[in-house]
Parts: sequence; structure tokens; C-alpha cells
Amino acid sequence: MHKSRLGNITIDCQTDDLLSAAQFWSSALGYPLPEDHDASSGFIKLVTPPGDVQVIIQRVDHQSRAHLDIETDSIDSEVARLERFGATVVSRKDGWVVMQAPSGHRFCVGSPYRDGFDQGASTWG
Repeated sequence: MHKSRLGNITIDCQTDDLLSAAQFWSSALGYPLPEDHDASSGFIKLVTPPGDVQVIIQRVDHQSRAHLDIETDSIDSEVARLERFGATVVSRKDGWVVMQAPSGHRFCVGSPYRDGFDQGASTWG
């Protein structure tokens, strides 16, 4: 048995000015920038209400898009579960796996990112 749930919505931005991209999405979504934001890290996590899905603005080299991050207490089990539905592994990273849905959408599977995981996650057998 393992658990998983939606952890992040990540907005991938092909840009040299991550702060401007984050300021746009902060204004558009109504989630403030963190006081200690550091665009040089390659991503900025907007301030969302406690327990809500996180919104991350991330600098990327590929075309701009958005992707979902699924958080789980067993990456291998969740990857296997999603493969049974037709998803494929694109690449394995240190701490997460990039997958592709049958529809062509990319998403990531990783360890829990936010509080309340045990209470809010679905249990899979």
C-alpha cells in the first residue's frame, strides 16, 4: 500500500527573467511572492494557503508550459501504478521521476512536498 496526491502545479517558463514571470503569475493568481524569493535558484514558490496545492514558477530550457507534480510516500509504487494506466517514464532524477501521460502531458512524481500528506492523500493497494 502507498499514498499519493497532487502536490504542485509548476509553471515552466522559458525566460531569462524568472522574477518578472513570477510577478505576473503572483498577480494573476493572487498568491504573493515569498519575502525571501531568490530567482537565481531557478524557481520561486508562491505563497499559497497552508495545506493548499503549491504553485511553483520554474525557469526551464524547453518551451513554456505547466505541469503537475504528484507527491507520494513510495515513488516506485506510484510510478508502477501510473504505468498500469499507460504513463511512461521519461527520466529518473535524484528524488523524482519525470513521466508522460498517454495524452502526451509531462508530469513529475516525487516525495511529499507539503504538510498534511497523510490526511489528504489517497491510499492505493
